[in-house]
Amino acid sequence: MMAKDLGQNEVSTREEIRNEKRKAKAERKTERKMNPRRIRIRLIPIWLRLILVIGLIAGSLAGGLMVGYGVIGDGNPKDVFEKSTWTHIIDLVVEKK
Repeated sequence: MMAKDLGQNEVSTREEIRNEKRKAKAERKTERKMNPRRIRIRLIPIWLRLILVIGLIAGSLAGGLMVGYGVIGDGNPKDVFEKSTWTHIIDLVVEKK
């Protein structure tokens, strides 16, 4: 009999837990209905995020070019930003025969 009682207690506690969860879920739903949605104020506006992302991409591109040309290519890193460097590179790549 004692084992049977333990089994019934488990079932009743499981049912109680389920009922409590259902009640809590119902309460949350009513709270949502009672409280209108709050307006979210962004710390960083979307337009500023876009500018930051574009700026970071441009900075990483410039940094990569400087490292590639200056460190790996044994040139002056500031020469990457000169037009003559790029015309020379383009002439090497697109060599007319």
